[in-house]
Amino acid sequence: MRTPRGTTSPATGGDIFALIRSGQATTRTEIGNLTGLSRTAVAARVATLQASGLVTEYEEGVSTGGRPPAKLAFHVRAGVVLSAAVGRSRTQLAVCDLAGDIIATEDVEQEIGASPAELMPIVAQRLIELREGVGETAARTVGIGISLPGTVDIERGCSLNSPMMSGWDGVPLHPFLAEVTDAPILVDNDANVMVLAERRGDRREFADMLLIKASTGLGAGVVSGGVLQRGALGAAGEIGHTKITAAQGMTCRCGDVGCVEAVAGGWAIVRSLQEQGREVAHIRDVIALALAGDADARRMIRESGRRIGEVLSGAVNLLNPEVVIVGGDMAQAYDTLVAGLRETLYGKAISVATQQLQILPWTHGELSGVVGSATMALDHVLSVDAVDQLLVQQK
Repeated sequence: MRTPRGTTSPATGGDIFALIRSGQATTRTEIGNLTGLSRTAVAARVATLQASGLVTEYEEGVSTGGRPPAKLAFHVRAGVVLSAAVGRSRTQLAVCDLAGDIIATEDVEQEIGASPAELMPIVAQRLIELREGVGETAARTVGIGISLPGTVDIERGCSLNSPMMSGWDGVPLHPFLAEVTDAPILVDNDANVMVLAERRGDRREFADMLLIKASTGLGAGVVSGGVLQRGALGAAGEIGHTKITAAQGMTCRCGDVGCVEAVAGGWAIVRSLQEQGREVAHIRDVIALALAGDADARRMIRESGRRIGEVLSGAVNLLNPEVVIVGGDMAQAYDTLVAGLRETLYGKAISVATQQLQILPWTHGELSGVVGSATMALDHVLSVDAVDQLLVQQK
């Protein structure tokens, strides 16, 4: 979130909204003190924000002898944002308020290998129905956030390279959602939006964060200096296809050989158990076995953690994060997975990079994808520049 521009460039309505949204300012006096604007200028900018519906006012301030000062607040129910976390076999949908808090959710089960032409019309219709079910209309939809596995072209709004989602690469998703809303539609990688979800609330204090998504595949979301890092082509965090000795000679689902996913990814664990005659179809089945005490499942989850930690050690040396967040389906067996991860991470990373490193479980669990997708969309449509543009349009 951008702070006010300073004395050389007067704070705009968008700057003031950012202060109110973050809780840094709740009265006109506080806004004036932080921005240096006159009382008249503050009043004018606040009035335009109230007219837009983004800011509301109530009387609950502490009296200093006269009338209590009017308090200003972000009006989180001024609209809604829709989100969709698209996976290989399941897509999660949500309607969220403007704070990114979930109002309603729904899961869509799909055939593995479903194309955008098959799945996205269903997603569009379900989003419309979910929105109507909570009494909202298209006019109040400020944006849609969508997450996909694999590398994403955020400019075109499509998958760029995803071994999991055959037929999705290069297909823009915006046209499928034209009937849902004409508001902005944002698309990004699943681990990227998950790390955005983690930077809500108390964890916003972590400016350097690394999130590991351990599910069917393996991926990472990287925040450095408080900014999400996507890389030159959006491929930052694609750790699943890092080569390791333990996977030497083993073919990965990406077609290459030696990837860590080939021994540590959920799909590889499922395949190994199936070869032993075990009836498992998804990594979630393996997790259920592990939580029930199955020795083979627990051993495989812990070994997966070791291999992930091996790759993660290089990332920790390179980025020196304050915290590593462990998420994804395998995080349901957090203690077992992290026991293995710690072994190799702390054994291979340099001591200065790990001496204050925290390892924590994800905050939002299975809803992390939709919370993060909503957060991504809101960070765009409620940015300083976007709000300034909105205020100009409403004049």
